[in-house]
Amino acid sequence: FNPGEGQSRRGEDKRKRLTQQVTLQTPTNTSLLYPSLLSPVMDKTINIIMITVLLIVMVSLGCTMEVTKIKDHILKPKGVAIAILSQYGIMPLTAFCLTKGFQLSEATAVVILICGCCPGGALSNILALAIKGDMNLSIVMTSCSTLLALAMMPLLLYLYCHGFSNLQKAVPYVGIVTSLVAILVPCGAGILINYFRPQYSKIITKVGLCVLMISILVICIISIVEIGSSLLTMLSPPLMAIAVLLPLIGYAFVRDSILFYKRRTVAMETGCQNIQLCATVVKVAFPPAVIGPMYLFPLVLGFFQVAEAALLIVLFRCYHWFTTKGKGETR
Repeated sequence: FNPGEGQSRRGEDKRKRLTQQVTLQTPTNTSLLYPSLLSPVMDKTINIIMITVLLIVMVSLGCTMEVTKIKDHILKPKGVAIAILSQYGIMPLTAFCLTKGFQLSEATAVVILICGCCPGGALSNILALAIKGDMNLSIVMTSCSTLLALAMMPLLLYLYCHGFSNLQKAVPYVGIVTSLVAILVPCGAGILINYFRPQYSKIITKVGLCVLMISILVICIISIVEIGSSLLTMLSPPLMAIAVLLPLIGYAFVRDSILFYKRRTVAMETGCQNIQLCATVVKVAFPPAVIGPMYLFPLVLGFFQVAEAALLIVLFRCYHWFTTKGKGETR
């Protein structure tokens, strides 16, 4: 037995542990976690597409907002307060519990937390309309939660990341705030367009929705061609379970309130996150070597958001049809 050899081995093990800790703490050193999945040209192309599309979508969202209706709901903020509490209370806590329960890695946990901390988006307004909710309340909730995201997203990520060791330094707060500022400016531009030139609002809104659908299809095709087998990472049981449970818990408000349109609106706003915002923040804020294929998780989450909401809408429509038919027959 050589004491010097034992000490050198212990020193080598200690250096390895320190290297692992630094790798987890510093985004620039996490290239060991994921190989380079996208070529630099393709990575820049996807970044440009996502940012451009999100700017168009946020302008179209702003075109659906009316200053007078926003003012009315602000003066009577009960519904908005409940929605914001649900959006920034229930969903981030749910995302945190799911990441802890499934024991996810640090980089994966950050992506899940970003999705949970995102505000509602234009899709929630469409779903609220489909389930016969209060559209004015839906639009006000979306606009208020989007504006509050500038402060709430970095704050919530800072708070919840303390629940993970070595995670606080992995969150790009500056990148997130910069992304939010760049995104909220077009939303304000849309509000101004709707106020001064309302005749263009419907056209811009339709164009925004069409661009959104086409861009999602294009990004999915590019990702499948470029990444290929790495997409199987997104189909792991823990991530699929989280993608199913996260919106489902938000939609759970519908359970005891299917007759109340304001509660249905809150349910849609709570369960439906702004997938475009989440995907853009994740893709722009993190280097590809750090995030790997996880930048596609918001798209998977968005699929289950729409699928689960569609099921609830069909159930509500059937219930509404049978109840109105029964009332007509009794008359």
